[in-house]
Amino acid sequence: MIGGFSVSGSSKMLFPHGPANGPMTGVWLNTAGGITGGDQFTLEAAADEGAHLVLTSQAAERIYRAMPGKPGQVVNRLEIASGARADWLPQETILFDHAALDRRLDVTMAADARFLGVESLIFGRALMGETVTQLDLMDRISVRRDGRLVFADRLRLSGDAQAALNRAHLGGGAVAMATVIAAWPGASAQLETLRAMLPETAGASALDDDLIVLRILAPDGFDLRQSLIPVLRHLNGADLPRPWMI
Repeated sequence: MIGGFSVSGSSKMLFPHGPANGPMTGVWLNTAGGITGGDQFTLEAAADEGAHLVLTSQAAERIYRAMPGKPGQVVNRLEIASGARADWLPQETILFDHAALDRRLDVTMAADARFLGVESLIFGRALMGETVTQLDLMDRISVRRDGRLVFADRLRLSGDAQAALNRAHLGGGAVAMATVIAAWPGASAQLETLRAMLPETAGASALDDDLIVLRILAPDGFDLRQSLIPVLRHLNGADLPRPWMI
């Protein structure tokens, strides 16, 4: 069974009908239409023993221009019990010029649990001619397995994001990126298959036998999806939630 959900702010959770023997899928949407400075959003979910939980978003999240002051804050927490599985599959987060965002994803999982997660960022929509010359972004991902921190990712971009991403050792001109985490017993067996699927602007590493992390860079959101969706389908062992295909 699923342990439960707790959401705050203007977040809403929908539960579309699916196969009787399939996972429980939750689709959340932000009825405010986006996030700006001073907004606060929290989502908490738990998968009880033996459950399979899929969480996705109805559409890409938009982080709009913020007035000087507090950034928009987003906190997501997942707990995955023994024998349970959770798939964290939100669509992209689009950052607009002068956006300010402080976001974190905290995952706590049992030793034999399964977690598949993705976080994608788009720094302005290339087809719309958008650039992000002023940004305040703090993005953190933490995964704890059996009480031990096994993955910690920290991204801080402040100031001219476009100039930073143009630097060869940071983005090489990319304006879209995704981080994929595959954590379950024996996950590292997928490493070579995944590497063969990735473009030159991506990489994959096995941090231990039970954890793979991928990073994908792309010139825009469309190209990012072209590389990302096959990887997620492979790791998921099934098609992605329907909102990804709309």
